[in-house]
Amino acid sequence: MDTVFLAGQLFNGFSVASLYVLAALGLALSFGLMRVINMAHGEILMLGGYFAWMAMSLVPGPLGIFLGMIFAFIGAGIFGGILEIALVSRLTARPLDTLLATWGVSLILQQASRDLFGATGVSVTAPAWLDGGVTILGLQLPTLRLFILVMAVGVLLGMAAILRFTRIGLLVRAVNQDRPTAAAMGVNVRLVDCFMFALGAAVAGLGGVVLALLGPVTPNVGQSYIVTAFLVVILGGLGSIIGTTIAAVIIGLISALSQIWVGASLAQVATLVFVIIFLQFRPQGVVAVKSRALDSE
Repeated sequence: MDTVFLAGQLFNGFSVASLYVLAALGLALSFGLMRVINMAHGEILMLGGYFAWMAMSLVPGPLGIFLGMIFAFIGAGIFGGILEIALVSRLTARPLDTLLATWGVSLILQQASRDLFGATGVSVTAPAWLDGGVTILGLQLPTLRLFILVMAVGVLLGMAAILRFTRIGLLVRAVNQDRPTAAAMGVNVRLVDCFMFALGAAVAGLGGVVLALLGPVTPNVGQSYIVTAFLVVILGGLGSIIGTTIAAVIIGLISALSQIWVGASLAQVATLVFVIIFLQFRPQGVVAVKSRALDSE
């Protein structure tokens, strides 16, 4: 097998994994802390794409992408906070109701986007400096894919810094480990839940920017990634950021490498079969999370 071709597929796997990380990280945060399955998460990705399109339409040029990222991060985060306060917080004790309610929100958002932006969606033009590629050891790496990879790494490092070195991160870890005790010691559990749900939505908004750079933003664009995002969260270990990252890399590499021998559709089947077999032998996922929040039920 050609070494350059294999290296290219490996790079494609890491590139796809970076997108899966951005898509799944918010799900991992909300489920790990609150045990909430947010069926509207794909539509938050979609909102991030539309926010980026609006920002880049207002400020075209080479720096428009950074404004789009800021706009998508803040806009999706605000929407996530409103969703948590208005709906999710009232149904936290009823997981099935939360699932159905957020699914209803996803349908509303899809129809609203059709009415506002049209069924065919909108297209975001990447700035000129993201065109072309970089040649490393004879391998041509697209600049856009490198940008997405760096962006995902930056988000992960920023998330790790927040959880490790800030007071809100300390409170999040306390609530995640033992919610009743944290509440008894004066931690505002409701505020922590709202913050993490909003932060997860904000990260999903950045994932929407990536989707906008790769293709048109349509009302259904989030549905194309939500199933894989759930797979990543389950495989990684519910609530584990490290596990989510490792799982995204595993799924991305399996998807990319299997396409050497089979088509894209069969590659998806191979990925799903791998996840099923893996969970048969290790149902807790790649990283087992020790948390009374996850064991209380």
